[in-house]
Amino acid sequence: MWKVADKVFAIGGWEKDDKPAYTFKTSENNYHFLSDQAGYRPAPYFATRGMKWIQQYDAPPSEDDELIYYLKESHRIVSLGLTKKKQKELGLNQN
Repeated sequence: MWKVADKVFAIGGWEKDDKPAYTFKTSENNYHFLSDQAGYRPAPYFATRGMKWIQQYDAPPSEDDELIYYLKESHRIVSLGLTKKKQKELGLNQN
């Protein structure tokens, strides 16, 4: 489980066939886009509760760059939900 401050932005685990699975928060647009892509699905538990979380569960190593992008984006989205004081303390979103 990866967090920014005390907020979870991604969870790593394993599928039944011992393949890695990564669950992360997405924007509304990315959620709809990824929901239709091979190797991605609305995240079990999270998506059924209306949250925009996706799980990458069956992707070849060639998609690692995409996963890195989505994990960074998840970190950014979740960090924007922190108080301005906490963001400043952590040096986040100081543009």
